[in-house]
Formats: sequence, C-alpha cells, structure tokens
Amino acid sequence: MDILLWIVIIVGGGTGLLSCLYIIVSLLGMIIYKVYRKIRYHASLYD
Repeated sequence: MDILLWIVIIVGGGTGLLSCLYIIVSLLGMIIYKVYRKIRYHASLYD
C-alpha cells in the first residue's frame, strides 16, 4: 500500500510541475512574441 501511495504522489507532483512549467514557458513566449511584433511591425502590445 505504501508503494501505491508513493506512485500517486510522484505522478501528481509531476503533473503539477509539468503544467506549471508549461504555463510559465507559454507566458514568456507570448510576451517575447508581442515585444518582437512591437519592434518589427509597430503593432500594439494589447492586440
């Protein structure tokens, strides 16, 4: 029973970590893309 609990803890922690990393990378990518468009095409940062 203890082994199953550790497997659930590891899988749940890994899922939370991966989703958090995805959100951080996506947010940074979106900000970089918007700044690039602002510099290159003079587009609004809010579009």
